Amino acid sequence: MNLEDQVWQCLTEVEQLMQQQALWRAIPPEISAFDSREPFSIDTMSPEEWLQWVFIPRIRAMIESHQPLPARIAIAPYYEEAFNPRPEDHQTLIDALKRIDALLNKEAN
Repeated sequence: MNLEDQVWQCLTEVEQLMQQQALWRAIPPEISAFDSREPFSIDTMSPEEWLQWVFIPRIRAMIESHQPLPARIAIAPYYEEAFNPRPEDHQTLIDALKRIDALLNKEAN
């Protein structure tokens, strides 16, 4: 399986886990929330919103248009911190994000 297929599969797993953990939302944030210049849109979106409405669609669009995927990313540590004080409640989601980090970082080496 090539890198794009592996990442796509991980993104699908992240979506499913977010739905199972009641983190997936039917209604997107306000349009103005997408104007953030901060990492993870920390000033305008919750961590779950950024994952659902920014990261997943952006990576999928890159795969579909055959653009190079980002390298040297680290999103899992942000979610470990964001889910404090009980990261274990979302450990399967954090583990899936770690797999995405590992796949993309491996490609950069």
